[in-house]
Amino acid sequence: MNYTYLLRCADSTLYCGWTNHLAERVEAHNAGRGAKYTRGRRPVSLVYFEVFDTKEEAMRREAAIKRMTKKEKEALADRGSGSVKD
Repeated sequence: MNYTYLLRCADSTLYCGWTNHLAERVEAHNAGRGAKYTRGRRPVSLVYFEVFDTKEEAMRREAAIKRMTKKEKEALADRGSGSVKD
């Protein structure tokens, strides 16, 4: 499975990414081995994710989320749960 996810950083900002190993990726972010953006904003917590069959779908969704306004991203984070794609 492939995932697009949102993390809430310690400074209350949101970070969006994609991975094929969600739990391990969140651990990597918290260990300082994730994205440069999150290294100085730890700890991070997973606030939203979606599941996709292919890497390409997850990457497209990541790009779409990154184009959203802050308000739209916050709405996703407030939902607090993932959306599974069948």
